Amino acid sequence: MAGTVQSLRHVISPLTGISTSRSGNRKLKPSHVIFSGNRTFISKSLLPRELRSVTGTIVIRNSTNSDQGNGGANQPGEKLGPPKFLTSAEPLLNFVSSNFLPLALIGGVALGLANPSLGCLAHTYHVSKVSAFGIFIISGLTLRSDEIGEAAEAWPVGLFGLASILLFTPFFSRVILQLHLQPQEFVTGLALFCCMPTTLSSGVALTRLAGGNSALALAMTVISNLLGILFVPFSISKLVAGGVGTSVPAGQLFKSLIVTLLIPLIIGKVFRESFKGVADFTDNNRKLLSNLNSLLLSLVPWIQVSRSRPLLLAVKPAVFLVAVVMGALLHLTLLGFNALSTQILCAVSGGSKSVFAKKGNASALLLVASQKTLPVLVAVVDQLGGVFGESGLLVLPCVAAHLNQIIMDSFFVSFWNKKEQSVSNAKAA
Repeated sequence: MAGTVQSLRHVISPLTGISTSRSGNRKLKPSHVIFSGNRTFISKSLLPRELRSVTGTIVIRNSTNSDQGNGGANQPGEKLGPPKFLTSAEPLLNFVSSNFLPLALIGGVALGLANPSLGCLAHTYHVSKVSAFGIFIISGLTLRSDEIGEAAEAWPVGLFGLASILLFTPFFSRVILQLHLQPQEFVTGLALFCCMPTTLSSGVALTRLAGGNSALALAMTVISNLLGILFVPFSISKLVAGGVGTSVPAGQLFKSLIVTLLIPLIIGKVFRESFKGVADFTDNNRKLLSNLNSLLLSLVPWIQVSRSRPLLLAVKPAVFLVAVVMGALLHLTLLGFNALSTQILCAVSGGSKSVFAKKGNASALLLVASQKTLPVLVAVVDQLGGVFGESGLLVLPCVAAHLNQIIMDSFFVSFWNKKEQSVSNAKAA
């Protein structure tokens, strides 16, 4: 008993209950120390190795509270304890932390519906472009050189991803065109959506959140959007327009992609390689940068919903709901196609040793190749000049499909991360 007390004296300050010498480099959390009256409950993980085998709960009485004759007026231990409202809010804070991206996206949609004027004002100042610029700055800052090597090694995955984005998934537009819905522009808009390249920022952001091969995701995003300038007109002409010639503002799109994708990515990477402090900061604060990525990504649905709100209110709710369901089913179909293709390619290219079998490569392929970009679609519809119908009605279901794919994938990523965490905890135990 004397030995135990002596060891405790080296660990716990008799006045505050805070670790002093043996675990001074460890930070106490509210879950480690619980103050109750004149007792302090200490987590065993903070105790010396020789005391962790002691069974039961470690309870330490505060020496300054031993005098019971003063009616408990002097209780410094209780003053040091965490506020009760923080303890009660901890489950909520944990839920928000683990589901930050989907909550941010849903919040952006809700804000756009409730007060569209702010979102429209943000659009006039090109906030969505600033958002994409910021996302790729962060991507460059967090891009390690070894990740570039991993992306180069996974070139077969990237090659199939490009083929899926630009050649295979556009053929689903033929299936969509067999549907009949009034207004018909909803169906045509979703068919056009199938012919687009991948999203400019959300696929990369989600891949990074999922712990996937972000360098591979970046490569597929940049290359598919640049090649999309050539492939999109061909796909629309042959698959949607039935041979009718279409044009795409190639010069405008190319300049926009360079400014919003390549330049910020290069700037971020140059800063990381030039200043060691920048690299250390980004590596030590990946969770913070991940949440910042989520906030920037949530600006996209906020602005799109704000701009489309008047047209959305003019459409019958039942009809728009059908279009929303169609967009969700389209995304699930693309996910299923890419997942099945990945499994087949994995089986025929070496099984568990295949580059398609690596979790990071598979998640990058699945997320990036299953999403379609909205800004390129808007630019194409503007150039078509009403060939396929009212421009607003063509874009509206695609806005819903764009939001669907981001929100659905964010929930999938949260589920994968929770599953991965539970497996890691089980292995540690």
